[in-house]
Amino acid sequence: MSEASRSIIPLSEALKVWARVAALSFGGPAGQIAVMHRIIVEEKRWLGERRFLHALNYCMLLPGPEAQQLAIYIGWLMNRTLGGLLAGALFVLPGFVAIMALSILYALFGNVGPVSALFFGLKAAVLVVVIQAVARVSSRSLRNGVMMGIAAAAFVAIYAFDVGFPWIILAAGVVGYVGGAWRSPAFAAGGGHGPKTDKAVPDAETLLGEETPAHARPNFRWAASVGGVLLAAWLLPVAALGLTLGWDHVFSEIAVFFSKMAVVTFGGAYAVLAYVAQEAVETYGWLRPGEMLDGLGMAETTPGPLIMVTQFVGFMGAYRNAAGLDPLAAGVLGGVLTTWVTFTPCFLWIFLGAPFVEALRGARALNGALSAISAAVVGVILNLAVWFGLHVLFAEVREAAAGPLRLDLPVVSTLDEPSLLLALAAAVAAFRFKLGVIPLLTGAAAIGLVLHLAGVI
Repeated sequence: MSEASRSIIPLSEALKVWARVAALSFGGPAGQIAVMHRIIVEEKRWLGERRFLHALNYCMLLPGPEAQQLAIYIGWLMNRTLGGLLAGALFVLPGFVAIMALSILYALFGNVGPVSALFFGLKAAVLVVVIQAVARVSSRSLRNGVMMGIAAAAFVAIYAFDVGFPWIILAAGVVGYVGGAWRSPAFAAGGGHGPKTDKAVPDAETLLGEETPAHARPNFRWAASVGGVLLAAWLLPVAALGLTLGWDHVFSEIAVFFSKMAVVTFGGAYAVLAYVAQEAVETYGWLRPGEMLDGLGMAETTPGPLIMVTQFVGFMGAYRNAAGLDPLAAGVLGGVLTTWVTFTPCFLWIFLGAPFVEALRGARALNGALSAISAAVVGVILNLAVWFGLHVLFAEVREAAAGPLRLDLPVVSTLDEPSLLLALAAAVAAFRFKLGVIPLLTGAAAIGLVLHLAGVI
């Protein structure tokens, strides 16, 4: 089989496969990557184990949702630029539609008793899901004392001193880069969301084969032209909104905030959600504290990347600050804008860097940076769990300040006992009986509805 014929599959077949992957992409990045591996490596044999992991390792070095970026990478390998664009867009589309519909229903009926009760149950279960994420990422990333120290420092910095998430990630990356450059064994790369399987498919026995297809070899002209188009598609709307509406308009604030977030979202959705939640609630006033948990519950129960929760944040921010527009129309535009500036950079990172990935894979310093960032992410997700826990279990939370020290402390007398009992029950179901995320969330929402009908909440 010639290189040309084995490096490109029919686009119609590719679209069917990517639509199937998108429809099954529940369960966070680990589940989504496992679905892609099962369908594309084991079932379709488009590419082999080593090439799949090669692509995944690169995507782990990037900010943004690694599962979607992996889809873009593989789509580009199989069907060039158009294939990458379609694979990435299809991966997001089901979640985009679902979150938009749920956001509209939430805005219209979120305060109605039964609907509010469903989200009451979801909040308690989502808290347990986040605690599970802390445990999962810890077991993968904290392999030695240095990594544990980085995680602890990250938690203290963000929780006690209110250091911004981007600065924590930058500091961890610098420490890891230096440690990797010095060849310290503590910073050796490892972990990730890679598939666990005994079915290693050799590259030579796949459609793509072992050779690099011609279109996937480094090409500076192609990288510059595609990168320029994507950079303009990302940043020109941001500039246009700021210059025409003013930088303090809600659409401009959404565009700028989520564009910045797209550059620093190392470590997956859970890591950045604390940053998004605190900024959306405390800085911009787009959400109330408990509403971020409602949005995360939506993202957990719909297909697509968990970072799709940002669409809900943008929707509610624009809905509540419509500035003369119909609130629902403003919310829809805010959700579309958020999705655009969140995911467009993902295509940019892949198309710019994928042809040069071999050089990146062998770089000890970059692998060291990834390891340190992964460790810092543990501390950041722990902060997210604490922040969510305070706002789920207590009706009132106060800030205690002493110099640079800033602590959120609960008002103990406002403990919500039904929330506590439901969270404990969800924890037993998740950790003792290994109940999956979707049954856990569905069951907790149903219990919330029952408690409402019984007059408990």
